[in-house]
Amino acid sequence: MILDKVNNPTDLSDLSFGDMAQLADEMRGLIIKKVNTIGGHLGPNLGIVETIIAMHYVFNAPKDKFIFDVSHQCYSHKILTGRKEGFLNPEKYLTYTGYTAPEESEYDLFKVGHTSTSVSLASGVAKARDLKGEKYNVVALIGDGSLSGGEALEGLNNGAVLGSNFIVIVNDNDQSIAENHGGLYDNLRELRENQGEAENNFFKGLGYDYYFVKEGNNVEALVDTFKKVKDIDRPVVVHVCTQKGKGCKVAEENREAFHWILPGALDKKPESFAAEESYNSITNDFILNKVKSDKTLVAINAGTPGVFGWDKAFREKLGKQYTDVGIAEEHACAYGSALAKSGAKPIWAVMSSFVQRTYDQLSQDLCLNSSPITMLVYWGGISSADATHLCTFDIPLIKNIPNMVYLAPVYKEEYLAMLNWAVEQTKYPVAIRVPNLELVSKGEDKTDYSILNKYQVTQQGADVAILGLGNFYPLAEKVANLLKSEFGLNPTLINPRFITGVDEELMESLKSNHKFVITLEDGLLDGGFGEMITRFYGGSDMKVLNYGAAKEFTDRTPIEELYTRYRLKPELIVEDVNSLL
Repeated sequence: MILDKVNNPTDLSDLSFGDMAQLADEMRGLIIKKVNTIGGHLGPNLGIVETIIAMHYVFNAPKDKFIFDVSHQCYSHKILTGRKEGFLNPEKYLTYTGYTAPEESEYDLFKVGHTSTSVSLASGVAKARDLKGEKYNVVALIGDGSLSGGEALEGLNNGAVLGSNFIVIVNDNDQSIAENHGGLYDNLRELRENQGEAENNFFKGLGYDYYFVKEGNNVEALVDTFKKVKDIDRPVVVHVCTQKGKGCKVAEENREAFHWILPGALDKKPESFAAEESYNSITNDFILNKVKSDKTLVAINAGTPGVFGWDKAFREKLGKQYTDVGIAEEHACAYGSALAKSGAKPIWAVMSSFVQRTYDQLSQDLCLNSSPITMLVYWGGISSADATHLCTFDIPLIKNIPNMVYLAPVYKEEYLAMLNWAVEQTKYPVAIRVPNLELVSKGEDKTDYSILNKYQVTQQGADVAILGLGNFYPLAEKVANLLKSEFGLNPTLINPRFITGVDEELMESLKSNHKFVITLEDGLLDGGFGEMITRFYGGSDMKVLNYGAAKEFTDRTPIEELYTRYRLKPELIVEDVNSLL
């Protein structure tokens, strides 16, 4: 293997272009095997291999700074920078994160996992270099899909006037996670079709020098261009055309589905992907049924339709009643708010980890104006995810904004009732935390959700009351059963449903025959639901125990370890209650 000769980027100087082409093939094989074993980003990493090889061949990292966008392209970079054991040895597959990480290597400058950030970060690095009178290349790598994000455009705008070395490599594979959307992509297409010679050039219009590389999977062509821009004294964009999923036929043919895969995805036959009923499927069925009779309903997402199961067939059925704004959550929020204010019925789906990208728009554009949007928050909860994609922060972020109604359903019919109410009402912005639970049916829900902050008592008892919010209602049931079996207690069990307010009447009534209240929430405790309940009881004798996540960035920490750390196990909670009793 050529890779045997390469232990760090300087070893590339001893290779011919033929060797480097073979090296690219070997690296792809390692990436395919590892990702199919443990899951991860497949398509974007396969397409960028030659670019990464050429970058390390021409530039002198880590003195020259490479800033990656999203990190979806960093696997081959890691292989070349001393971490190839994490790809060669299956026992080491989990040694390194799937994102750039400074604690792993001096070749990684930032820990990043959200999109559209690289150009802004690189502009700050370049400015600091200039202020200190230092000399090195600053290279930002960004994909075409990431260009739709506001921060990418802000970074390009300011980077253009640095007046010093600033190199932006645009990896254009004509694909975001799904297809690209927006006027910018018409210009990229025009540039591709005209070999970079189109009169209309977005990058030149901003003030950048511009180079075009048609054969973005040809190391020699890339090296030739990178040598031209190395040590340049002004901002420049190198527009590189690559093949997403290159080297893996199924990933080349189905670029959306194989952007990111679960373990074993490459071994499955297409029919094995047939979906069982889930919160994704019932949401999509709800939307498709609604649009048949309501031409004002619009489904919105920001470049991540796969998270919600919004596949190509679903999108085509919606037609004009579907909008993918690109990777631009800020715009999605404001766009949805304006739709709602103008009489349409927007349903905006967003992954929990991406909510924080648009906090100001949630507050100002949406809630300050009380626009009746329906916001579906997916994947919210404590998990073993990378630090860049934690979904534990949405409750404090959303619940503390005035006018917002944030709901936490537990079962199928409850969720659908909330969803229908949210879409049809016209008073509030409504967010629904889509359950991270196995789909359970408990019968029709006739709750009038226009009467805000009314909790559901599912089991009447005494002494101890347990509020199990959303995903953690089943945990509340287990705690109640354990308290009954071990101590003969008959706890009151409550499904709060509303995250954003206190059922003051119910909470007040508990004072008469309860000594303890337990709150369970699948998210951050600080600023969360439980603290709101504790504050309500602050001046009384009621003791309150709050359970949820600590304020910390975890990184691929096993979920069972987190549950033990946070005492989110029935036996640990019962142990705490017993000590108070």
